[in-house]
Amino acid sequence: MKDVKKTELHLHLEGAAQPAFIRGIAAEKGVNLTGVFDEQGHYAYKDFSEFLSVYEAATSVLQTPRDYARLLQSVLEECAEQGVIYTELFVSPEFCGGGDLTAWREYLHAMSETAEAMRKQGIDSRGIVTLIRHFGADRGKKTAICAAETAGGWITGFGMGGAEAMGKATDFAWSYDAAREAGLGLTCHAGEWGGPASIRNALELGVTRIGHGVQAIDDPALVEELAERGVTLEVCPGSNVALGVYPDWPSHPIARLRDQGVKVTVSTDDPPFFHTTMSHEYDRLADVFRWGEAEFNQINQWAVDAAFCDAATKDRLRREFA
Repeated sequence: MKDVKKTELHLHLEGAAQPAFIRGIAAEKGVNLTGVFDEQGHYAYKDFSEFLSVYEAATSVLQTPRDYARLLQSVLEECAEQGVIYTELFVSPEFCGGGDLTAWREYLHAMSETAEAMRKQGIDSRGIVTLIRHFGADRGKKTAICAAETAGGWITGFGMGGAEAMGKATDFAWSYDAAREAGLGLTCHAGEWGGPASIRNALELGVTRIGHGVQAIDDPALVEELAERGVTLEVCPGSNVALGVYPDWPSHPIARLRDQGVKVTVSTDDPPFFHTTMSHEYDRLADVFRWGEAEFNQINQWAVDAAFCDAATKDRLRREFA
């Protein structure tokens, strides 16, 4: 499936760092990452809580704007290898300068230059500034200020990741209001662990997209509402199976949601953590649900429609999937 053109809306920049890349950066800086990798060199974790801890430990070696520029280049090269022509990446000022606006500008400048260079090589991208839910609402406000002050160019969206069990999405209403006023597209992780209620709570923030959102399948009225409102789900099936949200691919609700009129897209979330790629996701969808060219074309059209980019870019992308 590498030759099939693809769009991806839900990709965490740090979470897409290959283990070899992180080990290389750690060796350069003399950082000890004991416990982060297993004997095979893969990221080592047993559950979602450990996943977050390992994720943050691996991220800790990325300490400078140059580190992030190198990371972005590496990730976009991998995306292109998988046939992706457009991707949106979650990136947090928390990890790029500790939420300080001046530091964030320096990181963003380095990443924007890399994104522009990679665009000329055929892989387009945009950044979604992401607050970390389990860091709390006050720190979320700092992230929102960073987003609002640097909106435009590569930064076109605002979202929230982290542990869904921490409070409610509406606790971060101030941050979302600030991002909306800055003209950023809005998305929010929900319905991965928090059930249908977490999705309903996220919808109150005025988002047009939901990260994951698959647990909507447990609430028929919510499925109908998502379909009627045209809310797009950034679905990451391989991630959901790897983390135990669903026991296996046949149990995953992506096909049922699509059949009931919900706009679904396909992404990898944190691909090396879940031993997946966009090509692998497409292969499994074809094998398990018998999806073919028509279905893949449709989900890519939905992704383009929901993308946080300008009209000219959308028109160009639509022609790729016409």
